[in-house]
Order: sequence, then structure tokens, then C-alpha cells
Amino acid sequence: MIELKDIRKSYGREESRTEVLKGISVTIGDGSFTVILGASGSGKSTLLNVASGLERPDEGKILYDREDITEYTEAELTEFRRDRIGFIFQQYYLLPNMNVDKNVKMGADLAGNKEYRALIEAMGLGGKLHKYPGQLSGGEQQRVSVARALAKKPKVLFLDEPTGALDEETGRQVLDYICRLHQEQGFTVVMVTHNRNISEMADTVITMNSGRISEIYSNDTVKDAYEIGW
Repeated sequence: MIELKDIRKSYGREESRTEVLKGISVTIGDGSFTVILGASGSGKSTLLNVASGLERPDEGKILYDREDITEYTEAELTEFRRDRIGFIFQQYYLLPNMNVDKNVKMGADLAGNKEYRALIEAMGLGGKLHKYPGQLSGGEQQRVSVARALAKKPKVLFLDEPTGALDEETGRQVLDYICRLHQEQGFTVVMVTHNRNISEMADTVITMNSGRISEIYSNDTVKDAYEIGW
């Protein structure tokens, strides 16, 4: 269980200081598929960064199974992210000097996962093991980043607009595979998006506006990646 308690986060100093998160409190259940929905500038990506331990909040507590990660040292926080968290972003962040196989293996090695090539095959990249990021399309690069994140077998997978740079066919394929693995392995999914259609895939939806949570609701019927609009 992830508990966020009165989280506040600002950027800048003095007159230029901007409060981005304005007292966020929310609980995310183990094994849930949660979407954080909101327009650009609503604070949703900052909330994801803070909840995942990528950034520290100015105030508030973030508890994972009742353990407050805001009290961790930088070394402890790095270890926490390495061992428990997976990330998929709109930008791919692949290492350009490593081929597909080595990029994904880098994530797999953190979990001692020797079967990571099954992920590469499932993402339709089996024939591109020895290609470098610069030799791949944007959709292919995103699929590599998905395989890399899942290869480390995270307990919580955070996604920030993962289909934002993808065409419809590739976007649906990526979302479908993430959802199938989520159902099979039971890890928690927290996805940021501005696309209300994608929120129909979640069991819990958190909507944000101007740095605050405006609504939290559950979907009575959860759709798959090929049932939602695009």
C-alpha cells in the first residue's frame, strides 16, 4: 500500500516560487491499476515523481507498507528505487551505446532475471536484439523501455504518458501487454495521462486540477486496450 499524506511541492524561490502540489493525500492499494488524470500543468507528473521517490516533497509523508521513504537517505532512496520501482516515461531514456538486448538486460540484472528475452519477444522486438536505439523507430524504442522496466520485476510500475509519442496501433499494443503482465504478476500500476480514454482501463482514477485532487473514483467496468477510444 502506498499512502501519501499532505504532500506539498514547490519550485523556484521567493517571488518566483510556484506551488505545484497543494496538500495531496491519497492511498493506492497493492496490486491496483491507478490512473492519475489531468490536463497539462495540473501537477500529475510532479505527483508521480514524488510518489515514486524520484523527487522529495517539501512537506508530507510517503509511506510504502507503513515505511516512510521521505526519511530515507539518498543512498537508501536509490536502493529503494532500484529494488522496488519500475519507470516508463514518454521519453525513452535508452542508453545509445547499448543494443536492445543490453538495454533490457540492464534492468533484468537488477532482479537476477535470466528470462528477460521473453519480454523482448513479447514486445515484437525479437528480430532487433542487436539494433541500437538510433536504428529504431520511436515506437520500437518505447517498447524497449517497457521491456527494460518490466525486466526488473518491479513491485510498483510508474508510467508517465507512456503512449504520448506512439501511434494508435503501437500504443494499444504497449498498454495491452502492460495490463496482461499486471494481471499475471500482480504488481501495482500508477499511470499518469491526460487521455480520459486510457483512464477507462483503470480500477481507480485520481483526477487532478491546479495541484489538488478534484475527484477519486472507481470504474465499475474496466476496459482493455482494444476497447477504449483513442
